[in-house]
Amino acid sequence: MSMTLEEIARRSAEAMWARDDASKWLGMSLDTVGPGAATTSFTVEKHHTNGHDICHGGYIFTLADSAFAFACNSHNRIAVAQHNTITFVAPGKLGDRLTATAREIAQYGRSGICDVRVTNQDGKLIAEFRGASRTIEGKHFEE
Repeated sequence: MSMTLEEIARRSAEAMWARDDASKWLGMSLDTVGPGAATTSFTVEKHHTNGHDICHGGYIFTLADSAFAFACNSHNRIAVAQHNTITFVAPGKLGDRLTATAREIAQYGRSGICDVRVTNQDGKLIAEFRGASRTIEGKHFEE
C-alpha cells in the first residue's frame, strides 16, 4: 500500500525534527508540514535580541531557513540548501511570535526553489526569504 503525499511529508518531517537540535535550541516549533510546504514559529525572547533591542536578523534567517528545510525535504528525498537570500522588511520585537511559512514554487531534477514569508502575530510582514535546494543521496525513512 503506497503512502499519500501528506503521509510522506509528515514522516519526513518527524525524522528530521527528531535530529534538529538547532531549531529546538532556538525555541522553535514545527507547526505544519505538507508536500512542499511547512510552517515554523518562535517567540522573540531577550536572548534573541541584538544591540538595537530587536530580534537579531540571524535568528529570523534561521527561522525561515528551518521552514525552507522542512518544505524542501517533504518528499522523502534529502535536500540541502544551495543558497538563500533574505530581505528584512520590519523588525521583530521582544515578545513577538514570528511565523515562517514556506512553499515550494519549483522543483526540477535535483534542484528546487522555495519562498518563505516571515510574519508576526498580527500578520505584519517581517522578512521575505528565497531558498534554492539541491537533493543529495539518501532518504529520511524507508518506504
